[in-house]
Amino acid sequence: MRTIDWQALDTAGRTAALARPAPVRDTVLIADVREILQRVRTEGDAALRDLTRRLDGADLNRFEVDAAQIDAAEAGVDPAVRAAMERAIDRVRRFHAPQVPQRLRVRTEPGVQCEYLVRPIRRVGLYAPAGSAPLPSTVWMLAVPAKLAGCPEVVLCTPPGRDGRVDPLVLLAARLCGVDRVFALGGAQAIAAMAYGTAQVPRCDKLFGPGNAWVTQAKLEVAGDPAGAAIDMPAGPSEVMVIADDSADPVLVAADLLAQAEHGADSQVVLLSPDAALIEAVQAQCRAQAASLPRADIAAAALAHARFIRVADLEQAAQVAEDYAPEHLIVQTRSPRALLPRIHSAGSVFLGPWSPETVGDYCAGPNHVLPTLGFARAWSGVGVASFVRRMSVLELSADGLARIGPDAAVLARAERLEAHARAVDLRLARDGQGSAAA
Repeated sequence: MRTIDWQALDTAGRTAALARPAPVRDTVLIADVREILQRVRTEGDAALRDLTRRLDGADLNRFEVDAAQIDAAEAGVDPAVRAAMERAIDRVRRFHAPQVPQRLRVRTEPGVQCEYLVRPIRRVGLYAPAGSAPLPSTVWMLAVPAKLAGCPEVVLCTPPGRDGRVDPLVLLAARLCGVDRVFALGGAQAIAAMAYGTAQVPRCDKLFGPGNAWVTQAKLEVAGDPAGAAIDMPAGPSEVMVIADDSADPVLVAADLLAQAEHGADSQVVLLSPDAALIEAVQAQCRAQAASLPRADIAAAALAHARFIRVADLEQAAQVAEDYAPEHLIVQTRSPRALLPRIHSAGSVFLGPWSPETVGDYCAGPNHVLPTLGFARAWSGVGVASFVRRMSVLELSADGLARIGPDAAVLARAERLEAHARAVDLRLARDGQGSAAA
C-alpha cells in the first residue's frame, strides 16, 4: 500500500490514479455465455437441466421451489436473524414507499390536455447471488420496491446447492417480501431463462440484481437483444471511497475500507485525505485488521490495488470524488454535511463516523443496488421508479388543435416532414379553421 500525492500528479497521472481496471472482455467467457443463452432459448428446460447439473452440480427436473421447501427454510432460520431481517425489510419499505411516482396532468393550452401515467412493469425477474456468500439482502432490496411499484408478478432466481436446495435465508426473504415465484437457477442460464422464458420459467420484461462475470455478461447480452429483456443498470466490481480529515478515527476508516475489500479481489477501495499521518495510520490498521478476517485473502488482494491519495484539502477531495463517481462515498470529517453540496456523482453517501456503509447494505432504508464503474455520473441506484414505466397521454379538442396545430405544421415543414404537417392541416381544414396543404 502506497500513498499517492495528488499535488505531484499531472493530468495524465491523475487520470491513471483514478482509473478502474479495464473491464475484462474475455472472449472465451463471452462466447460461452452466448452459447448458454442460445441453448436455453432453443432447448428450454432441457438445457437448464444439463447446465444446472454441469455447472452447479445439482440434478433437478423441476426448478421452481415449492411451498414445502420454503416452509422448511422458514422454520429453520434463527429467530434473531428473522427478526433482524423483518426490521430491515420494514425500514427499506418505509424509505421506498414515498418514492412511488404519481400521475401528472397538465393543461398546456386551453383544449390541450397532457398527462403522465405510471404503469408497473408487468413481470420482473430478480437475481440473488449465492456463491461464496448468499445475499438474502439483495432479495428485499429488489422485491420491496417491485411490490411497492405494483408489479403484478415478481420472479426470483437464485443458484441451488449441490443438494438442489436454495439457501434458506434467501427463501425466507422471498416469502417475507411477497415474491411470487422462486426458481433454483443460477448463472447465465438463469438470466437466459428469465429473459426468454421456458416451459417452467416465465419470460420477464426487466431483470435486476448483481452477479458474477457470467451473470453480468448475460445481462448485457439480453439487454442488447430486442427479443431479450431490459436490465437495471450496467454492473461492475463493488467500490468505496472515503474522504477523511485528521478528526477521523483510523480504526473506523480502515474497517470501512475492508468491509468493501472483502467483497472480491477486484473491489475498488480509495481513501482521500489531506492528512499524511491519518493515511499512514489507516494503512497500518488495514494490515492489522485484514489479517484476522475470514476472507483475508480476498481483502488482501483488493488492498493490493487500493488507492491512498493525499489531497491538498477537503475541497480538492470533493472534486476528486466527483471525478471518480464512486458507488459508495463515506465522509468522515469534522463537518461532513458541509461537503454534501459539492457531491453530485455518487451512488450512496454516508455522513459522519456513525454511518458505516454496512447499514446501507442491509437495513437503514436506501437501496444497495447502485451504479459502479463511474456510472453514478448518469445512473441512479435502484428504486421504485426502476420498476415502472412512465407513459404520456395527449387529448386535444378542436379548439386546442387550432391553438397549437399551426406551430406543429411549421416545425414539421422545417424538418422537411410534409406528411407530419398535413396530418395537422387536414384536421384544421375540416374544422373550418385552416386550409389543407395542396
